[in-house]
Amino acid sequence: EQKEDNDSTECSQLGIMDLKFTSSRKYISISVPSKSQTMSPHIKSVDDIVVLGMNLSKFNKPTQFFICVSGVFMFYLIYGYLQELIFSVEGFKPFGWYLTLVQFGFYSIFGLIELQLIQDKRRRIPGKTYMIIAFLTVGTMGLSNTSLGYLNYPTQVIFKCCKLIPVMIGGVFIQGKRYNIADVSAALCMSLGLIWFTLADSTVAPNFNLTGVVLISLALCADAVIGNVQEKAMKLHNGSNSEMVLYSYSIGFVYILFGLTCTSGLSPAVTFCSKHPVQTYGYAFLFSLTGYFGISFVLALIKIFGALLAVTVTTGRKAMTIVLSFLFFAKPFTLQYVWSGLLVVLGIFLNVYSKNMDKIKLPSLHGLWKKTVEERKTRTLSQTV
Repeated sequence: EQKEDNDSTECSQLGIMDLKFTSSRKYISISVPSKSQTMSPHIKSVDDIVVLGMNLSKFNKPTQFFICVSGVFMFYLIYGYLQELIFSVEGFKPFGWYLTLVQFGFYSIFGLIELQLIQDKRRRIPGKTYMIIAFLTVGTMGLSNTSLGYLNYPTQVIFKCCKLIPVMIGGVFIQGKRYNIADVSAALCMSLGLIWFTLADSTVAPNFNLTGVVLISLALCADAVIGNVQEKAMKLHNGSNSEMVLYSYSIGFVYILFGLTCTSGLSPAVTFCSKHPVQTYGYAFLFSLTGYFGISFVLALIKIFGALLAVTVTTGRKAMTIVLSFLFFAKPFTLQYVWSGLLVVLGIFLNVYSKNMDKIKLPSLHGLWKKTVEERKTRTLSQTV
């Protein structure tokens, strides 16, 4: 009995101590900023999608789709037209790197303006990562712009459609990845389409130069790498689109400026552009502005409808760009361009299908045969009755 009394006394003391501990416990509240404070103002949240100051969440789905597709086609078609128009200026073709310098300058200004609209202006991604991204961005856009001095614009667009090829090659040799039949078929279709398109270009183009193919191929490899680096950096450090644009393009601007200064390529370009300010700086401003706005609608399209539909729309836009290039700018044409372009489009479709097999279910030969047999049995039974 004495032991039980001692136990009950200890329990009551523990209860009193626990009560005192509970009453003296302090709670810490942690406030987490909303997504609208950390993301780009172009796309603020799932429920509130704002593009160029226009709130798309007020409209229904068909209207949102129409607005996004119209924005993608309008801005990117103007972008492609202005890019080819700049290089059609007589004497400008050697200054592709200077055009990239001007474009990087405009993009840096646009990114700085956009960053001022965001409440959280801190730089989240490390400077070393931005130096790598800037180098890859310079390679992608600089080599792509310079290749237009040697290639027809449709050939350049066809090459840019085939980013899957260097991605797959890098995945096999660097990461040891294995790909399914759809991916391999997509790469083969794209490769054959590229070879066929390039052969057609070399046959009908009077000033075809293999240097352009090498430049656009290197730009394609850099473009395949930069997407993975950007995605990893933004997910790891929660960086915004405007931060990525500002720092990657401003650092890239310094890279190109240093390179042009060392190679004595800056002075001739400045002299030429000063003689044609409207055809160079004026078009370059609109060229950069439309490219910056176009990506806003692409991001909105991905946010609302998913990557599958966005890829379909952008592929259609590239096809329309090639058609308009032949219509607005005089260049030789052959039907070989059509067949090789269709091969590339088939490769793009196979690539999209391989990534969305659960959403896209194509009918198999066995399924079609089984359905045909069942229809025949049903007809026979109905005739007998």
